[in-house]
Amino acid sequence: MTRPTKLQNVNTTDIADAIRLGCRTMCQVFNAGDQEIPFFQSEVRPNARLGFSRAHSEAHVPGRHLNALLTAEDALGLKIDESVIEKHARAAFFSYSGPLPLPLNRQEVSGPLVNFLPHNIREGFHALCALTKYRKSTRARGLAEASIAAIPKLWDPERGWDITHIEQKLGLKYLGGTFITELARAIGPLVKFYRATQHQPALDLAIVLKDHALDFFPADGSYDSRLQGTHAHSTTCTLSSLAQLADLTRDAALMARVKAFYENGLWQIRDALGWSIENSAPDCPYPDRGEANNTGDIVETALLLGAWGHVECYHDAERILRAHLLPSQLRDVSFIQEQRNPAGDDGLRDVANRHLGAWGFPAPYGHAPVEAPNISFNMDIVGGVVGSLCEAYRVAVRFDERGHWVNLLFDHETDAICVESLYTHGRLEVTVKRAAPLHIRATAKSGYTVIPDPPVNQPSTFEFPLPTEELSLVHRTRTIRCRLRGHEVVAMENFGADLTYFDPWV
Repeated sequence: MTRPTKLQNVNTTDIADAIRLGCRTMCQVFNAGDQEIPFFQSEVRPNARLGFSRAHSEAHVPGRHLNALLTAEDALGLKIDESVIEKHARAAFFSYSGPLPLPLNRQEVSGPLVNFLPHNIREGFHALCALTKYRKSTRARGLAEASIAAIPKLWDPERGWDITHIEQKLGLKYLGGTFITELARAIGPLVKFYRATQHQPALDLAIVLKDHALDFFPADGSYDSRLQGTHAHSTTCTLSSLAQLADLTRDAALMARVKAFYENGLWQIRDALGWSIENSAPDCPYPDRGEANNTGDIVETALLLGAWGHVECYHDAERILRAHLLPSQLRDVSFIQEQRNPAGDDGLRDVANRHLGAWGFPAPYGHAPVEAPNISFNMDIVGGVVGSLCEAYRVAVRFDERGHWVNLLFDHETDAICVESLYTHGRLEVTVKRAAPLHIRATAKSGYTVIPDPPVNQPSTFEFPLPTEELSLVHRTRTIRCRLRGHEVVAMENFGADLTYFDPWV
């Protein structure tokens, strides 16, 4: 038996670097054998490959990637190769070129657009919104508005989709699910589209979807996979969508509903470090197999709750980022073995290098959940996580009419402030560049430390110990012990698993 490998270059401290590396991944995954449409499927062990999906390739991946890449440009000032944006845009527009203004997929690479999976409407709107907001695309805006107009004609809360029209009159195949795995997911990008354009029908549709979604997110915050479906990411992205809508409309009752689920039902599909199960079915065969973009949505929800005064949610977000989401990025690809490729299949070409920077289906302890038969980093997940990390990067520090706010204790610099983290420098050092009160989130319970008149362009230093803490992560078939220093994991049980992020528990 070979000795398990501990991964190199595990990141626990640098949000911006994780974003940059994730953007690199999204620039590498176009299929030269399929009109440069991005791959969806991934496997790195046992058989390293990228592949086509009849449900998700053109209808799903471009939206995730356009949202992430263009948001990263805006949030970090990155410059993404415009040819990459054009390829993703072409793939997204292709998915809308069928008989109705909604994203469709092919059954096979050489075939027509025939599969209608409402699950992908969220990603379609993300593509069109990003192109509208960041590239001023009139084509994208027109398609988005046509899509918003078409949905109420094809769907309503009582009868669902008009499947007879979709299948018999339009000749498509409807691949359905529950409301939460379908249209509820689209609330978030509708909110983003409204913010970008003030297109009132976008907000109107988001509110209709919200009203129906509340039947699945009851006031007591409970969770029932029989109602929501077992695709946990649909639950977490709908939750973050509802938080975005509540924030836009200043709907305190809706945000309270979000908080109730965050405190209660969400714990059925997450652990204390923000790991979230991929498949929430009671008989799921791989109970340690998570999904990283679930975790990203939990972070986005926590950040919005933090902005609404629930400071403990910033504490949760920082722990999730340091202890799970950042470490679970694929930054060491030395274990990936390329397959022979005599036919020149692009999905088998340079697989390790093209995966560098991806996120996928991690266990809390590493890339290889102990029961799972393979290791995968599906390409949509990369876009989901990068988009969430961009929101964390934006929120880490901010400046408003009340002064400077340090919400997450990461290294960060803007034109208003410079923060050097105690995790990287041994002490917290904050330099304000504009005269204004300074608010520093200290702990989960005590809220903010306020310095009314900090010196300008001179560092203020804060020294405090990072406490050691031991946690038991309660999973379905085991309890996973871990030791933390502040929010960083320093040791974790791994049950002999390979490709681990942390030192083993002793």
